[in-house]
Amino acid sequence: MNGPPGQITPDTRSSLWAQRTIKSRIPCVGIGVHSGRRVSLTLLPAPTGHGVVFRRTDIGRDIPATYNRVVDTKLCTTIGESSARMGTIEHLMAALAGAGVDNVLIEVDGPEVPIMDGSAAPFSFLLECAGVVSLETPRKVIEILRPVRVNEGQAFAELRPFEDGTRAAIPTLDLEVSIDYAEAAIGWQTQTLRLTPENFRAAVASARTFALAGDIDHMRDLGLAKGGSLDNAIVVDGSKVLNPGGLRMKDEFAAHKLLDAVGDLALAGAALHGRFVAHRPGHSLNNKLLKALFARQANWAEITRVPGAEAAAA
Repeated sequence: MNGPPGQITPDTRSSLWAQRTIKSRIPCVGIGVHSGRRVSLTLLPAPTGHGVVFRRTDIGRDIPATYNRVVDTKLCTTIGESSARMGTIEHLMAALAGAGVDNVLIEVDGPEVPIMDGSAAPFSFLLECAGVVSLETPRKVIEILRPVRVNEGQAFAELRPFEDGTRAAIPTLDLEVSIDYAEAAIGWQTQTLRLTPENFRAAVASARTFALAGDIDHMRDLGLAKGGSLDNAIVVDGSKVLNPGGLRMKDEFAAHKLLDAVGDLALAGAALHGRFVAHRPGHSLNNKLLKALFARQANWAEITRVPGAEAAAA
């Protein structure tokens, strides 16, 4: 598991019990991977209890980033309210979850978050530049009480409680992902992570999205991937990675699937305390898992603690 529990100090535990936002406004500009259009995005501080909210500045509509507002999971996660939609949110959501940011207003002048370099690293950099600040009010934490599993063919995703004797300092999310592709350049890969700001940045933030060369023409026929290129995605053709610079890390494909899971699970609207285990996960499966989790009250319990209490007890 990347990042042993010993790296979580009493001060870190205390801050992870408090809601967080960013210190200052910060903008960026990029390209929508599916629309191919220029997109302007701005992150703004938000107060306690605000949550993560996307604001479509072009149409004056707000869309809260929650699992029950997911309207499409084809190649990306899209949320919506009536006719207003916001797509490709998963990498930004992963960066926010990785940094422990609970409250932020995200202004976007179109229906898609910019793809940047295909990873969460540019968004993590924006958050570092803006700064993250504690609001010193209790954070909402969802503890997993019993296993919840969903399946799609050979793929599955599961949330599990921590076993007796391995319970970690709340709030903690441990993730384990495996993938299996026929393409020799990918094959069977696994990736694990204990989600902390340090571990997220070091282990998975820079892992890029990927596509199979044989699928690209079909995606474009469907009106998708118009902004996709070797600058914002890994492209695989059998045993070859077509990007001139190759891969950024060992098992980058599995690392990106884990990154996507972090972003999709952030739509729970709270920090999760438990374990996520999945084989061949995708946006649809991740969303189905959250729906299954919240379908029964017996699956989970909400926990809050006054910031500083954990540190004082340590």
